[in-house]
Amino acid sequence: MTWLIVGLILFFGIHSIEIVRPGTRTAAIRRLGSEGPWKAMYALVSIIGLAMIVYGYGLSRYAPYLLYTPPGAGRHLAMLLMVPVFPLILAAYLPGRIAHALCHPMLIATVLWACAHLLANGNLADVLLFGVFGLWALADIASLSRRPKRSIAGAPAWPWNDLVAVVSGLLVYAAFLLFAHRWLIGVPLLRG
Repeated sequence: MTWLIVGLILFFGIHSIEIVRPGTRTAAIRRLGSEGPWKAMYALVSIIGLAMIVYGYGLSRYAPYLLYTPPGAGRHLAMLLMVPVFPLILAAYLPGRIAHALCHPMLIATVLWACAHLLANGNLADVLLFGVFGLWALADIASLSRRPKRSIAGAPAWPWNDLVAVVSGLLVYAAFLLFAHRWLIGVPLLRG
C-alpha cells in the first residue's frame, strides 16, 4: 500500500500546485528562464508518481482489504456512468459545443470515472485510488474559477469535432467493454 500512497502523493502533489498556490507555475517558469525545465520536472514527477500508483495498485490486489461490499447493481451502474467518459476526454481536446458548454470535460470525465469505479469496487486500494482521483478533479474544477485561464493545445476548431468526440469516444468505450479493460487491467467487464 505504501507504493500506492507515495505515488498518489507525488502525482497529485505536482498536479495540485496551481490549486494550492495559483501563479506558482508562471513564477517558476520566469525563474527558470523558459517553460522547458518546468515541463521536464513536472513530467518526471508525474511519471514517477504514476508508475508508483500502477505498481502499488497492482501489489494491493494480492492482499485486498475490503472496506465495503459494492451494491448488487454497482457494476451495471458503473458501466452506465462510464458511457460519457471517453467522449468527454476527447471533447477536452476537440473544441466544440461540448467543451464550451461543460468548460472542463476532462475533469468531469475523471469524476464520472472515479464514481463508477467506487460503485463497482470496495477494497481499500480502490477507495484510495479512485477516491483521490475524484476528489482531486472536484477540487480542480472548483479552483479553476479563481485561476487565470490557460489555453490547452488541441485540435483546431472544426464543425464536426463534437461528432468525432462522441463517436470515437463510444468506440473506445466499446473496445474497453469487449477486451481493452481485461488486457490492460486484467479484469473482464463482460462476463459470459
